[in-house]
Amino acid sequence: MTETSSPKKLILYVAGQTPKSLAAIANLRKITEEHMAGQYEVEVIDLRQNPRLAKEHSIVAIPTLVRELPVPIRKIIGDLSDVEKVLVALKVQDE
Repeated sequence: MTETSSPKKLILYVAGQTPKSLAAIANLRKITEEHMAGQYEVEVIDLRQNPRLAKEHSIVAIPTLVRELPVPIRKIIGDLSDVEKVLVALKVQDE
């Protein structure tokens, strides 16, 4: 199996339908479509529905984007409006 076939996973932790949470969801969708099409599996977790996950996953601010795979885990806090910052933080290379 080659490195390019390994799974890549992003998890976005939000708190309900707040403006920042909605902005983060929309910005992540745009970033993944424009820069990472088909490269990542994306999951959105609403911590209002499952608050104990915040402690279990060490989430201290909302919204937080976590790149779980490939390791090492990376976290980005905020509404993801700075596309370049997000791409650099996720270490996304044009493949």
